[in-house]
Amino acid sequence: MANRFDTISFLSDYGLDDEFVGLVKSVIRTVSPTTAVIDITHNIEPHDVRAGGLALARSVQYLAPGVVLAVVDPGVGTERQPVMIEVADGAAYLVGPDNGLLAPAVSMVGGATGAFVLDNTDYHLPAPGPTFHGRDIFAPVAAHLCNGVPPTELGTPIEPARLLPGLLPVSQFEDDGSISAEVLWIDRYGNAQLNVDPADLEAWPASVSVLGGRVDRSALRVTTYADIPTGSLGLVVDSYGLVSVAVDRGSAAFELELAPGQAVSLRPAVDREPTRQVPVTLSSKPTVGERPQEGPTCS
Repeated sequence: MANRFDTISFLSDYGLDDEFVGLVKSVIRTVSPTTAVIDITHNIEPHDVRAGGLALARSVQYLAPGVVLAVVDPGVGTERQPVMIEVADGAAYLVGPDNGLLAPAVSMVGGATGAFVLDNTDYHLPAPGPTFHGRDIFAPVAAHLCNGVPPTELGTPIEPARLLPGLLPVSQFEDDGSISAEVLWIDRYGNAQLNVDPADLEAWPASVSVLGGRVDRSALRVTTYADIPTGSLGLVVDSYGLVSVAVDRGSAAFELELAPGQAVSLRPAVDREPTRQVPVTLSSKPTVGERPQEGPTCS
């Protein structure tokens, strides 16, 4: 008997304006009434497989044990395969399209220990058309898997190496000592997550120049958002362990005109020569009839 699961974690680019999410969850409920569905997010930008893969990679280590159902599928109905990926020798499964969406999360949890093409139509819904695999294939398969149906009955085993890999950008050091990075994600607050490991900045000064688009600003390396001085930028290690550009109670993405996928350059800020301070002594203002005293003197 295969493992039974009681949770499906669901991510998609369906949004909440249409009935798509509700229909998928209703299909799951019909097939497996005791299964809980956790909504990771449904606000991935339409067709943005990269953003969906990154969101899964950020989330997967915190998800409840069970099945992950992910649908960001611009190639729905084409030759791309509907798949189910086993991880940790059957401790969990990911269900979705084989378009690179699942690959980053699979990598985060140690790689695939099995993979299946979902070609057994006995576990699919009759489909009026080929454009809603989330409802007609992925949802019922995920629910049957929760009920304990063996993966080998749901699909045909394939070598995990045949799955389409996910392509994630890697930051790199340049000859001039700068780091060429990329914006992975802009969160709700306008914080811009970069593909930069905090360890790469350990030997740098507290002040770092951030060049994004046409804007070049200095940012201070800090521990919390509240440590960022008013009106300044900060570099914070975010909750996923990566460097983020942030503004305390503001939007770094707005100030630097940043967007996901945009290139960003980091370099140690050049210390400016300290401003020369000149002491000034001011005399009191003379009264009427008094001879003016000598004016301000500078030394």
